[in-house]
Amino acid sequence: MRRGQRTALVLVGTVALALGIVGIFLPLLPTTPFLLLAVACYARGSERLHDWLLGSPVLGQYIRDYRERRSIRLRAKVLAIVTLWLLIGIGIVSVDAAWIRILLAAIAAGVSMHVLSLGTIKEGSEAPASSVGDDMRTRGAAGTLDT
Repeated sequence: MRRGQRTALVLVGTVALALGIVGIFLPLLPTTPFLLLAVACYARGSERLHDWLLGSPVLGQYIRDYRERRSIRLRAKVLAIVTLWLLIGIGIVSVDAAWIRILLAAIAAGVSMHVLSLGTIKEGSEAPASSVGDDMRTRGAAGTLDT
């Protein structure tokens, strides 16, 4: 891969990572897709950044849990839903337009259904062991091994 392509992937990955981190605090901005995009871009653009992100004590475990098991930890699931409804609830009571209230409630319900549809990793239960430099660099967009 050419240097310009690698640089572009690192830039896109860094923007995606920043948006993913902001999404932790803003319930309308999705965290998981941005983190998965970041790790995929880093996998192709920078092995060092890929390994750094997957080795991150907070985000690395979250990404591995989602990618390997399509699950999130119980604490993260509860925190996500409580934060979502708390912040969306503030928005609902703060606006006058009924259609905006309905839209916000529908978004919160949809996100809640998605989070609840994911598997739950109970505290003390560890995800399958994986190394920091696992085979993500050899996986395609659909998560299947490229041959």
